[in-house]
Amino acid sequence: MPGPRLLSQRISEGDGIAIIAQVDTAEAARLAEQHGAKAVAASRHVPGIREATSLPLLWLGPAAPAEADACAFRPDAGEGDSAVELVAEVRDGEELEDVLERFDPEIFMLVARPEDDDLEPLDAVLELLPDVPAGKLAIAHVEVSSRDEVLALERAGMDAVLVPARDVPGLVGHTPLDV
Repeated sequence: MPGPRLLSQRISEGDGIAIIAQVDTAEAARLAEQHGAKAVAASRHVPGIREATSLPLLWLGPAAPAEADACAFRPDAGEGDSAVELVAEVRDGEELEDVLERFDPEIFMLVARPEDDDLEPLDAVLELLPDVPAGKLAIAHVEVSSRDEVLALERAGMDAVLVPARDVPGLVGHTPLDV
């Protein structure tokens, strides 16, 4: 039985921004790991995911399953399962401030608000980043379509980006040696 898989540790280690692959099958999780993802995320039960990958699993849905290593929570829904690492999902400065006061999590997932027409989603996420305190980790939950956008997030100080599993090979930026 492998030890705990700490999401914070995986996205902090190594150079560059970490890619977190959103998966819906065990095969997608296995391929994401082979292509260099640092973690996987799911919002529904994925049979066989623990056998398919050794990467940390970030749970995006309600009621985290036992195999989850980290769990995203919305500030208005309260804190998630304290048996796993908590990732605060925030959409604006007010939510971020509220989460810091009430929960003080180690990891924040910055999400662009769909109704924010003034900014492109990438810019909206980057606008939230300076409000994340030093020493905390930030995951961008925003659609990226190119390695250049991933690098822009990295240059701005983002620690990780959540992407669809199918996009991992083109966004990682290198070919892992063990593929």
